Amino acid sequence: MRLEIQCADRMGIAQEVLNILVNYEVDLKGIEVDAINSKMFISMPPIEFDKFQKLMPEIRLIDGVEDVKTTAFMPSEREHNELKTLLSVLPDGIISIDTKGIVRLCNDAAARDLNVDKYDVVGMSINILLKGFNFNRWLENDEVLGQTVRVEVSGEDFIADILPISVPESTQEDILAGAVINIKSQSRLGQQVSVFRRYGQESFSTIQTQSTAMRRVVREARRISHLEAPILILGETGTGKELLARACHFSSNRSMKPFLALSCASLPDDVAESELFGFIGNSAESVTKRGILEQADGGTVFLDEVGEMSTQLQTKLLRFLQDGTFRRVGDENEVKVSVRIIATTQKDLPGMVQENTFREDLYYRINVLTLDIAPLRDRKADIGPLTEHFIQKYAHQMGVKVPKLTEACLAFLEQYPWPGNVRQLENAIYRAVSLLDDENLGIEHLQLPSFTNDLGYLESDFEGSLEQAVKRFESTLLRKLYPAYPSSRQLAKRLGLSHTAVANKLREYGINRKTIKV
Repeated sequence: MRLEIQCADRMGIAQEVLNILVNYEVDLKGIEVDAINSKMFISMPPIEFDKFQKLMPEIRLIDGVEDVKTTAFMPSEREHNELKTLLSVLPDGIISIDTKGIVRLCNDAAARDLNVDKYDVVGMSINILLKGFNFNRWLENDEVLGQTVRVEVSGEDFIADILPISVPESTQEDILAGAVINIKSQSRLGQQVSVFRRYGQESFSTIQTQSTAMRRVVREARRISHLEAPILILGETGTGKELLARACHFSSNRSMKPFLALSCASLPDDVAESELFGFIGNSAESVTKRGILEQADGGTVFLDEVGEMSTQLQTKLLRFLQDGTFRRVGDENEVKVSVRIIATTQKDLPGMVQENTFREDLYYRINVLTLDIAPLRDRKADIGPLTEHFIQKYAHQMGVKVPKLTEACLAFLEQYPWPGNVRQLENAIYRAVSLLDDENLGIEHLQLPSFTNDLGYLESDFEGSLEQAVKRFESTLLRKLYPAYPSSRQLAKRLGLSHTAVANKLREYGINRKTIKV
C-alpha cells in the first residue's frame, strides 16, 4: 500500500507522520519526498480496513497536511519502470558500467549484439566485451568527457557513444558514477543513414523555390500535407507533380506507411483496375492479388493522370472515396482501408466534365485540396538553381569535375520555353554533362529543338486541328484570367469582347466559381 500526502514544507512533519504509523504498528517500507510539488510518499504493507479508516483521519489532522490519498506507485518505482521500458524497447544496445568498467546492466538489444544473456553479462569487464578502446583509462582521466569511438564485437565493427554518469554534489564537483554506452552495428547505422537520405530526397527541402509561384505552391503544400482530404495536383508534364506528391506524403502523419503510385495513362483499363483494386482468382490455380489500395493501407496512393481513367474505373474510385471500401475484381466481399488519395492531371477536368468524359461527382471528390504547379517557362527564377543542381548531381555521379555554366548558356536556358518542363531540363543537362570535354558548359553543348523569339517553338508531337488548338489556347487564357475578373462582364471588358460572347465561352469550357478558385 502507498500513500500520497500533500503537505506544507514544515520541519518535523515527516516525523509526526511516522509517529502515527508506529502507534498503529505499521511497518514502513519506504518514504520519498517531492520537494518541488510539496508531496510526501509512504510505502507500507497492506493493512486491515478498520485500521486504515482510523489512520487516514489522524494523518489529515497533522498541522500542514492538506490531503492524503492512496496512490498506485512511488515516484522511484515509476522512474524505475519508465527506465526499464525505455531500455527494453530501444532498438540500439545500451550498457551501463561502474567506475571500474564493470557492467551493471544492459538491455535486450545489447545482449543480442554481444551474443550473451543479459543477466550473464552483469559483473563482466566491459573491456572483454568491447575491444579496441580502453574504458578503464578513459574513466581514470581527470576530466571524463563523452566520446564516440569504433569498437569491435566478435570481429564486427560497431560505433559506441560513451557518456559519463555524474552524481550532483553540493559541496564539490559532481562525482563520477560510471558511464552509459550506446552501441550500433554497421548495418543499424546504415539503416538510419538510408532513412535520413530517403527523407532528404523526398522532402520539401529538395524542391527549388526561388520563384514566387513555386514558393507559394510549396507553402500551400506544407499546410495541407497534414490534412486527410484528397489532393489534386495540376500541371503540365514534367513540372514535378510526383515529387510534390511524395513531399506531401513524407510530411504527413502517414509518412511511415507506403507511398504507392499508379499511372492511369500507361495501363489498359482492365489492368489498371486489377492493379488498383486487386483481384480474386477464379480457380484453385489462380492467385489472389492485393491491389495498390490494399497494399498502401495507412499510407498514400498516387494516381498519375487521373483524367485518363475509364468511366468504369472512375465509378469504382468514387465509391472508394465515399466510404473507404471497395471490391476486388471478381470478389463479392468488401475491403475497407485507410488511404489518402493524391491525384495529378494535365488535362482540363472541368472541360471533360462538361463533355461527360469525366464524372462530375468524382471531380468534386478529388478536387478538395488543389495545388497548381506553374510551367517552368513561367518561373524563370527556378531555372538557374535547377540547372546548377543538375550539373553538380550528374558531375558527381560520373566522377568528373563540375563544369561552369556560361552566362550566355544561362540566358538561353531562361528564355527557352521548356515544353517538357523540369524533366526536359534535367535530361538536357544530363546529356550535356555526359558528353562534355570542356570546363565550361555552353549553348553548343545542349541538344535542344530550335527556338527563336520571333517564331517561337512548336512541339513536335502537336496533334489536332487549328480549331482545336485555338480552343485549347482560349480555355487556358480564360482560366488564367478568370480569378482576377470573376464575372463575364469584367472579363469581356478586359478582353474587348461582348458580354454574350464571353459568357458563351465560359459556359463552353466549364469555367465558373465552382471549378476555378477565385
